[in-house]
Amino acid sequence: MASTILLSFLILSQALLLTLPPSQAAPNSKLFREYIGAEFNNIKFSDVPINPSVDFHFLLSFAIDYTTDSPSPTNGNFNIFWDSDNLSPSQVNSIKANHPNVKVGLSLGGDSVGSGYAYFTPSSVDSWVSNAVSSLTKIIKQYGLDGIDIDYEHFKTDPNTFAECIGRLVTTLKGNGVISFASIAPFDDDEVQSHYLALWGKYGNVIDYVNFQFYAYDQGTTVSQFLNYFNTQNSNYGGGKVLVSFSTDGSGGLSPENGFFTACDRLRSQGKLHGIFVWSADDSMGNGFRYERRSQALLAGGH
Repeated sequence: MASTILLSFLILSQALLLTLPPSQAAPNSKLFREYIGAEFNNIKFSDVPINPSVDFHFLLSFAIDYTTDSPSPTNGNFNIFWDSDNLSPSQVNSIKANHPNVKVGLSLGGDSVGSGYAYFTPSSVDSWVSNAVSSLTKIIKQYGLDGIDIDYEHFKTDPNTFAECIGRLVTTLKGNGVISFASIAPFDDDEVQSHYLALWGKYGNVIDYVNFQFYAYDQGTTVSQFLNYFNTQNSNYGGGKVLVSFSTDGSGGLSPENGFFTACDRLRSQGKLHGIFVWSADDSMGNGFRYERRSQALLAGGH
């Protein structure tokens, strides 16, 4: 009798596991993402080591809705502000052809443009969305890109307007088959979070990844602090795939030298390692991309 009950329990358990959505059955991910091209130091995609056993996303930094000369806001008409000489359409095509596990996206906004901040400054929701869909579709198709990342950090509008503009933009680009993924890149700042949480609340269903900038926390962050920060943001963006991150410009957060990979192992053991992203490839050239290699090895199943 006992063996029959045990067998029935095992069969039922297996059946329940098979019916779970993939995100619940196997939440850990092999996604590695890296920003590239913001610092104009002649970096190329081919400089960066790519482990064939991970899903690799390059994020071109940045496309900004500002004029390129004497930068000023354009209400959604995006221009290229990354190093397009070295990160060109032909280079995108080449890296994707040589590495089937690579996708390339572009990131919108960023911290600064010219000598000032890059502000999100729409004239109206409808006009901004119309201009953004048109200008970004042109760039995405020209470069053969796969997705977009939202990294606005300064705002001259309210959270609801930001949510509607970005939410409609992503929905339209996905609906038109122009992009296959979208991510957001918030950090722990009251104004920033108010805008991104409004977006998440209304349009979280069209956002695939949360590139949370954990390196914006204080320098000297410990493993336990990092894990607490992660759990807080995982709760804030409930149901989302919150990626962990570090910077290679020495700006802050939990560094690879001080336990970042220990924290990753802990999260993986809890089924919460949804991926790793790095700011940025440009800064990593100086250390030979050692932490990119280690990150990808960890995601691929090693250490």
